[in-house]
Amino acid sequence: MSEFLTDAVAFLPVLARGLWTTVLLTVCALAVSLALGLVWALMGMSQYAPLRWTNNIVVNTVRGIPIIVQLFCVYFVLPDWGIDFPPFLAGVIGLGIAYSVYQAENLRGGFESVDRQLVEAGTALGMSRGMITRRIVMPLGLRTALPSFGNTTVMLLKDSSIASTITVAELTRSGQLLAISTFKNGTVYVLIALLYLAASIPLAMAVRALEKKAAWR
Repeated sequence: MSEFLTDAVAFLPVLARGLWTTVLLTVCALAVSLALGLVWALMGMSQYAPLRWTNNIVVNTVRGIPIIVQLFCVYFVLPDWGIDFPPFLAGVIGLGIAYSVYQAENLRGGFESVDRQLVEAGTALGMSRGMITRRIVMPLGLRTALPSFGNTTVMLLKDSSIASTITVAELTRSGQLLAISTFKNGTVYVLIALLYLAASIPLAMAVRALEKKAAWR
C-alpha cells in the first residue's frame, strides 16, 4: 500500500495534466455535439420532407459507424483531401459529430414531449412557427431532456479516452505513456480509473442539481 501511495504521488501530476486535457476535450466536443444536435433535431421536426430525410440519413449514418472509425476518418482520411487537423481539434470534431446524433435524439424527445395545447395556444395568439419553437417548445423541451442530456455528457467524458488513438494527450494516453516508461501498469490504470470516476461524479451531481432546479420552475 505504501508503495502504491508513493507511486501515486509521483504519477498524479502527469495524470492531472492528462485529466485537464480530457475535461477540455469533453467540454469542446459537448459544445459541438449540442450545436449540431440542435440542427439535426430541428431538421427532424421540420414540416419539409427533404429536411427530415436528410436528418434521417445523417443520424443513421453517424450512429452506425463506430466512434473510433469516425476519429480515424477525421484525423487520417481528411488530410488526403487537403484538410489537416491537429490531434486535439480532430478529437473535438470527431467526438462532436459522433455524439451530435445522440444529442439530437435527446432534444427531439424533449421537444416532442411539450404539450400540444401550449403550441395551439401560441398559434391562437398569432405567434409564428419559429416564435413558438423559440419561446415555448425549446425552453420546455430542454427541461425535459435534461436527464438524458446528463447521461450523454457522462458517456462523452468516458468516450473521450478514444481520442488517445489519434495521439491526443488526454488522461488515457498520458497513462499509457506513463505505464510504458515505468512498468507500473497496475498503479497507473487504477489511478486513471479513479480520476475518471472523480470527474464523472461531480458532473452527474451538477446535472442532477440542474434537473431539480428546473423542476421547481
